[in-house]
Amino acid sequence: MPSATYPAESGRLQNASCFSSTNMTKLKQIMYASKFSATSTIFHEGDRANHLYYLQSGMVKLTKLSEEGKEYILSIFRAGDFFGQIDTFQDSRHSFTATATEECEIGVIQKSDLEVVLWQSGDLAVEFMNWMGYMQRLMQTKFRDLLMYGKPGALCSTLIRFANTFGVQDEHGIRIEMKLTNSELADHIGCARESVNRMLAELKRAGAVLIQDGFITITNLQYLRNICKCESCPIELCRI
Repeated sequence: MPSATYPAESGRLQNASCFSSTNMTKLKQIMYASKFSATSTIFHEGDRANHLYYLQSGMVKLTKLSEEGKEYILSIFRAGDFFGQIDTFQDSRHSFTATATEECEIGVIQKSDLEVVLWQSGDLAVEFMNWMGYMQRLMQTKFRDLLMYGKPGALCSTLIRFANTFGVQDEHGIRIEMKLTNSELADHIGCARESVNRMLAELKRAGAVLIQDGFITITNLQYLRNICKCESCPIELCRI
């Protein structure tokens, strides 16, 4: 469950921190640069998972399409994050779709090149397994929050994760430096926009959040933590 009591420092939650500087250099040496415009798709659900992606600038969202055609936002990646469902030494296909939400510069690593480097460097192979384990735990905690504590708990969990990832402390509390529409929040927790409207109104009445010009400020973090029954997970797992 979300656990932070203040917004994370800039860059603190980048998942590339799983790799040492030496091994990051090895990975960058086998990347080729690629640019994606806003709204362009990087890979589709069902595509062969044969590349690893390193986000150098911009922002990418990871989504899942339900059988009813509803899109769920599962993750948001920013500069300094690796993403991509890649299983070394076996074939697999993407379970999600990755879309650029703004213009992006991405370092792309081919699976065949990655496998060679992993064979050559045992310590990099260990760090890569740690990264894969981290990404799996991150997704598991999100699914747990969404499924176990109802829509109010899922909304509070999502707001705290946004605060950890994009939050800045100000005189009112933790301001999420990313404009979020109620429709977008609904896509993060799998409910209707009208439900998010009602839940945010209740949080505002309780003095837990402040909404100004499309930006949300968390004014009572403990109130949100109580609703989503926070279990004080490591902050590295408490990101959007």
